[in-house]
Amino acid sequence: MEISQDSLSLDLSQQKVTFYQYEDSSDYPDAILELYTPLGNQVFRPGKVPFEFNIKNFPFEEQSAERFLLFNILNGGDPAGFRTPIFQRQLEEGSYRVVAYLVDEEGLALKNFGNYVDRDFQVGDSRPFPYSAEPYLAVNLPRNNQIVDADHELIIDFLVVGGDMKLDGLKVRIEVGEFSYEIDHMAPVRVANLLPGTYQVQISLLRNDGKELEGPFSSVTKSIIVR
Repeated sequence: MEISQDSLSLDLSQQKVTFYQYEDSSDYPDAILELYTPLGNQVFRPGKVPFEFNIKNFPFEEQSAERFLLFNILNGGDPAGFRTPIFQRQLEEGSYRVVAYLVDEEGLALKNFGNYVDRDFQVGDSRPFPYSAEPYLAVNLPRNNQIVDADHELIIDFLVVGGDMKLDGLKVRIEVGEFSYEIDHMAPVRVANLLPGTYQVQISLLRNDGKELEGPFSSVTKSIIVR
């Protein structure tokens, strides 16, 4: 995978921590992920909630036996992988927002229009989320408490859902401990040469003027361990 020239380096104890941007993946630009169930703001009883997807222009059946290709994020949490497009999840009462997406051979989220889908629904006696037209984040990588080998890069992979970063004047700020980096488009970012230790990774969606968005999923924090 090609890496762009744009990078940021900071020195700490003679250790150069560097942020690199990956080029956008061109895999499966025509892949389409459709969500049949749940419907928008559909209400379910607590317990097993059904999910049904339809996948087009993507080799799901051929490759899903070997690895997870379909991922779901509920309410900004860690992704859960699935090998079939129809399944159930055990859910308690509450309001939920699901973001579903497909991944390429490297496990990175496909980022073209139609590659991912989002939907709000309720379980039990719960009110829908307040309406908001603001875009928000879905973070594929890293996962919470992920262990990263000190000899390898930390990969940060995200989606901006419900908006267009260029048209809406948005950027994403990535903070890894005291290091920070900003990117104005959806592309995986890697962080090289982190010293061993525990880091808080905060990924925030901002306006170009630096103002933070106010939605509940406009900022995501993960803890990682480098060793």
